[in-house]
Amino acid sequence: MAQEHHNHNEQKHDENNHDHEEHNHHDHGDHDHEGHDHGAMVDDFKKRFYISLIITLPILLLSPMIQDLLGFSITFPFDQYVLFGLATFVFFYGGWPFLTGAIDEGKNKNPGMMMLIGLAIVVAYVYSSLVVFGWEGRNFFWELATLIDIMLLGHWIEMRSVMGASNALEELVKLMPDKAHKVKEDGSTEEVKVGDLQTGDKVLVKPGEKIPVDGTITEGKSAIDESMLTGESVPVEKGTEEEVIGGSINKEGSLTIEVKKLGEDSYLSQVITLVEEAQNSKSRAQDFANRAAKWLFYLALSAGIITFIVWLSLGYPVDMAVERMVTVMVITCPHALGLAAPLVVAVSTSLSAKQGLLIRNRTQFENARNVDAVIFDKTGTLTKGEFGVTDIVANDREETDVLYWAASLEQKSEHPLARGILDQAEEHDITLGNAEDFESVTGRGLRGKVDGKHVQVMSPGYMQENDISYDTEAFGRMSEEGKTVVFVLVDEEYIGMIALADMIRESAKEAVADLKEQGIRSVMLTGDNKKVAHWVAEQIGIDEVYAEVMPDHKADQVKKVQEEGLKVAMTGDGINDAPALATADVGIAIGSGTDVAVETADIVLVKSDPKDIVSVVSLSDNTYKKMVQNLWWAAGYNIFAIPLAAGVLAPIGILLSPAVGAVLMSLSTVVVAVNAKLLKAA
Repeated sequence: MAQEHHNHNEQKHDENNHDHEEHNHHDHGDHDHEGHDHGAMVDDFKKRFYISLIITLPILLLSPMIQDLLGFSITFPFDQYVLFGLATFVFFYGGWPFLTGAIDEGKNKNPGMMMLIGLAIVVAYVYSSLVVFGWEGRNFFWELATLIDIMLLGHWIEMRSVMGASNALEELVKLMPDKAHKVKEDGSTEEVKVGDLQTGDKVLVKPGEKIPVDGTITEGKSAIDESMLTGESVPVEKGTEEEVIGGSINKEGSLTIEVKKLGEDSYLSQVITLVEEAQNSKSRAQDFANRAAKWLFYLALSAGIITFIVWLSLGYPVDMAVERMVTVMVITCPHALGLAAPLVVAVSTSLSAKQGLLIRNRTQFENARNVDAVIFDKTGTLTKGEFGVTDIVANDREETDVLYWAASLEQKSEHPLARGILDQAEEHDITLGNAEDFESVTGRGLRGKVDGKHVQVMSPGYMQENDISYDTEAFGRMSEEGKTVVFVLVDEEYIGMIALADMIRESAKEAVADLKEQGIRSVMLTGDNKKVAHWVAEQIGIDEVYAEVMPDHKADQVKKVQEEGLKVAMTGDGINDAPALATADVGIAIGSGTDVAVETADIVLVKSDPKDIVSVVSLSDNTYKKMVQNLWWAAGYNIFAIPLAAGVLAPIGILLSPAVGAVLMSLSTVVVAVNAKLLKAA
């Protein structure tokens, strides 16, 4: 499946030239190891950052430039050699990831962020070392140290934001119990390791315990707290035949659960796999920052060389020309550029996670701001995918009476309609009678005895065959709306009919209205019949409906909308939506049920709330705006500082000293950091 999914993704994300190759060879079984490696890298950057930061303090105090700037003086014999020693340590220890990264980029002939940082720190280090050992000029050690500190910080934040999502999951893995009470043949229980369980085994979960595996309840009922997994804050009431997810907490009753999914297949493992994939999908904005870095690298080199040549040709001494060249090269590497994208990504990742949006593919998420049309799959997305009672038409009786007889009989039935009728009875607090001699008549309905009376819940077909009269006008109206109607008879006498329909999600109407306001078209796509589709669309406010679309044609329908030149987001919840999700510009999966691993989606809405689609669009838009603002702040500072550093205004006595250059640089870094923090979700 993973392999297949990648092929989808490769067609779709090829232009972004993501390194899918590397991912395909990942063994998904290797979660712990993966997480551990990434975690170790984050810790490594963190350690390098803090150690370099501590050593930067004495470097700052010993730097003549800083002493001049702040008007104090600390001197002692060999102080410059001590400074050289400290700076050498920061250069090799703190700068190591960048130096190795720069060499890799050089080998690939693709200069980017690493080469830009590498150039600045190497030039600053070599020049400053020469100054310590007798060359005429000022040293840049403090500039070198602060640059390394800030770049380490940027990379650490970036990696931590990616880790943030997976850390939450690493935590979830820790939440999984490692022992379970296995129920033996004779009904007694023994404690076994979860790893030793087989599919089909039965386990007992006592009140207050965590459910150890994904499975189905065979005995008992209880309220189950799934908030850690689905974001659903209210505990969910579950009884026999219902599915439970490993890691959720059993609140009240004792449950016996039959094991369905273990290890790799379990809900949690799938979610972890999703997040790992998200980590491997590089953000387009990072590519953007990398492209900016590439040009700045060429700019730094050429500006440096030109500056050197110009100063020499104007007859200045070599050391003066070298100092100018170094100033230009060091200043061209903007501290802020290293932080521009990662900080925004970090903030937007945590914001989206808080809102229940799992972003699996950052690039497509960043494209969501350009969406012109949203295609909704009906069942399970706009509707709940479960039946509810919409109308009761009683024949000379109370409606609750009709409901009493129907629900008493239906409690024995497995049919989805039965669930709807029983829920309605429960809502009206109707105490049900006891059904006996229950039998299901295929294609016709149910019959049985309730309180000694012969009760039937039958289809329209049965009514016509037996010429039983009923309110045909009401029936006609309800079936026009695509509702399913059943007829209730007691002792062969017709007492009323009950209409049921797939219940519409409350938030769907609001979502469609909000999208309309933003000028985004809403389209409904469904395999259901036209009557039902149009009835639902009318309730929600969607004008464009494609009904009776076979699963394999959903993707074609998406293409049709794309051919109008529109950028399309597709939302769906089922396996049948997978090809369409892959085809759309942005695939959004509704995460209800345990299929969070809707393999082909770019974004998963954990809360199954269609309104979150509006949040995706606005968060994507805001994230992009912040990125662009930050990159401008970061690069704009350079555009302004390079000519000054090169000495364009030297004839009128204005020459940007490296110290002032660095202060400006620190300012642009602060602006970028504060700006990223101001990112809002909506």
